[in-house]
Amino acid sequence: MDGKILARIVAVILVAVAVTATALEITRKQEKPAGAASYVPAASAPDPLREGLRHCQSLGEAALRDGDCLRLWADERDRFLGFRAPATNASPAPIDPQSPNASTPEAR
Repeated sequence: MDGKILARIVAVILVAVAVTATALEITRKQEKPAGAASYVPAASAPDPLREGLRHCQSLGEAALRDGDCLRLWADERDRFLGFRAPATNASPAPIDPQSPNASTPEAR
């Protein structure tokens, strides 16, 4: 038997085994453990911080000049970095037009 023919036969057999294993894996049903429950997030009141951040996202580049967006980003950054605890149901406070730039460290 020629070496090329033997290599082709082996290659065809390996491809057939791979296709069969893939077909068996796809058709196999996933069994969930009896104690495992699926995670369902609890319905809660809308988060004003999240809504404000979504609004800033929709503004695009104009949000860089918006004082409310700068304050929201500073609050979210502080919360993320652990400088303060997340506000549960605090509404965003209005920005004082005379306040310093919210992006400076002194403003925090």
